[in-house]
Amino acid sequence: MSSPLSGKLIIDLSHRLPGPLAGKLLAGSGARVIKIEDKKFKDPFIQGLFAEMDNSFPIWYKHLNKDKEVLRFDFSDKEECKKIQELCLSADGIIMAIPTKLQLKLGVDIESLKSANRPIAIINPKASKDKSQSMHDLNALALTGLLTLHAQTHHKQDLAPPFLPIAGINFGQKMAFDLLATMLKSKEDNTVVSNNSYLFESTQEVFSSFWPEELRDQNLFLHNGLYPCYNIYQTKDSNYVVMACVEEKFWVEFCEAFCLSYTADQRFETDGKIHSQLVDFFSNLSEEEVKEKLGNRDICIDVLHHTN
Repeated sequence: MSSPLSGKLIIDLSHRLPGPLAGKLLAGSGARVIKIEDKKFKDPFIQGLFAEMDNSFPIWYKHLNKDKEVLRFDFSDKEECKKIQELCLSADGIIMAIPTKLQLKLGVDIESLKSANRPIAIINPKASKDKSQSMHDLNALALTGLLTLHAQTHHKQDLAPPFLPIAGINFGQKMAFDLLATMLKSKEDNTVVSNNSYLFESTQEVFSSFWPEELRDQNLFLHNGLYPCYNIYQTKDSNYVVMACVEEKFWVEFCEAFCLSYTADQRFETDGKIHSQLVDFFSNLSEEEVKEKLGNRDICIDVLHHTN
């Protein structure tokens, strides 16, 4: 069975995280994705401040773009600009994350692309419809109120951001979805169709369903540590037991494996007593001892080996 986007050409005129992630996802579905960069001003993840301050960014760049063709042109050369325009005129979809002034210079603005007389879908990543236009992942989480959940469950003065830029990652996925929807519309209308995709609104649309106003008066629930059956416990050798024994059969078998006498109902206790007991219990076991007791049981418990 062929890949669903086989034969489709996507031009990725984006940089850093969301746009390249969108291109990566589309390449994963079979599209031919060409990432176009300026020879002088490459993607900030491999050149300049981001690359210099944190070596994770060049590694992210490699993984986000490894399934694409990366072509670098001299944006100040007219002949090179013409090659970029020709690629865009032959595309099915374009991730257009460059300023309007540069679009005009390269000849890839919407009016220029209409000269192709064929369907071309364009998605323009934006910060927000009406919020501040200077926005990173962390700002989107704060403005939607989602960051309060992270803050409430990490009680310390030196609060760090969430473990990954989840709003930016979500934005990349939404951008890929929006480009596909726009490709359908452009094919239907047989013309160039341009739509915007928004960091703030996509963060709100996806994540606010899981942290709505009705939940914000309670700090804890299943997925952030309320119950002992769905939690993370540290072993004596600084590794972690990841437990998700929500179903009764898993909890019962867990208790049998570790010779514990808890009832099925106690997996949902909320006064902290059972949780504290399990914290102490696992702190006296090593990773290997936990694995030995688990054996081959398939009960939604895993051991996470911590590496520095």
